[in-house]
Amino acid sequence: MVELELEIPSAFDPFADAKESGGAGAKQYVHVRIQQRNGKKSLTTVQGLPKELSYERILKTLKKDFCCNGNVVQDKELGKVIQLQGDQRKNVQNFLVNQNVVKKDQIKIHGF
Repeated sequence: MVELELEIPSAFDPFADAKESGGAGAKQYVHVRIQQRNGKKSLTTVQGLPKELSYERILKTLKKDFCCNGNVVQDKELGKVIQLQGDQRKNVQNFLVNQNVVKKDQIKIHGF
């Protein structure tokens, strides 16, 4: 007999690696992700910004600079998460680096 090991695929969790990296002494990363909605619609999420920053002011500037809509969502496990309409991953990365919010090596971009 031949034994086969099969893995059954489960639903994709875009925040899975953020939950795993929450250990003590872990380097704090800012995670920029894209989530597919229906059809061509997508959603960009920014998670892991320093807590002392004003998320509402950052969101207001991002919305104005990128001509998109967005909001701040409070998550039980992840804290505050900024959501933006469309694929804004590169724009958000450039904004955070140019405004000296975080360094480029502290940003992780996820998505397809």
